[in-house]
Amino acid sequence: MNEERHKMICPPPNFLKKYLEDLTHIFSLINPQEFEEFIRELNRALGKESRLFLCGNGGSAASASHFVCDLNKGVKPLIEKRFKAFCLCDNLALLTAYSNDISYESIFVEQLKNFLSADDLIIGISASGNSMNVIKAIEYGNDHGARTFGLCGFDGGKLRTIAQKSLLINSSDMQKVEDVHLIILHCVMQWFNQEG
Repeated sequence: MNEERHKMICPPPNFLKKYLEDLTHIFSLINPQEFEEFIRELNRALGKESRLFLCGNGGSAASASHFVCDLNKGVKPLIEKRFKAFCLCDNLALLTAYSNDISYESIFVEQLKNFLSADDLIIGISASGNSMNVIKAIEYGNDHGARTFGLCGFDGGKLRTIAQKSLLINSSDMQKVEDVHLIILHCVMQWFNQEG
C-alpha cells in the first residue's frame, strides 16, 4: 500500500524539465519596454523621494512584501537617496480590522487614505489582473494624483486597463506568473545595484 501511494505522488517523467521550459517560453514573451518603463517609474520615485506603496493577494502579497524589503534594504544606489517603500499587506491587525469592519475590497484603499500624497507610486501585483482590492487601490491612486503601475498576468485583466503603466506576464498559469513576477522584481533590484 505504501509503495502504491509513493508511486501516485511521484511527478511524471520530465515534469521539472517541462516546467522550466514553460518558464523560459514565458520569459521570451515579456516586452522589454515594459520592464524599462517599470525601472523609469521606480527611478523617478527615488529621485523625487516619493513614497512607494505595494499591494497584492496571496503569493502576490508575499512578492510585494519581499520587494519592499529588497528596495529598502537590498538596493544600494550610488546616490545618497533611498527608496521609501511600504507594503500594504504587512499589517495583519489593520488588514483584518478593515476586512471585518468595512470590506476586504477596501483593505488597501483605507490605508492609502492615511498616507498617499500626489506623485507617490502605487504598484499593484495581481496575476489575474482582477483582484478587486488591488483594482480599488489603483483607482484611488489615479483619482488622487499618484502614479500607478500594474504587474499582471493572464490577459492583464482590469489592472492592465486602469493602471497608468503595466508589465504583463503572458501566461494563464498562476504559479508561473508568480514565479516570473518575483524574478522580474529581483531583476529590478539588481539593475539598481549595478556599478557604473
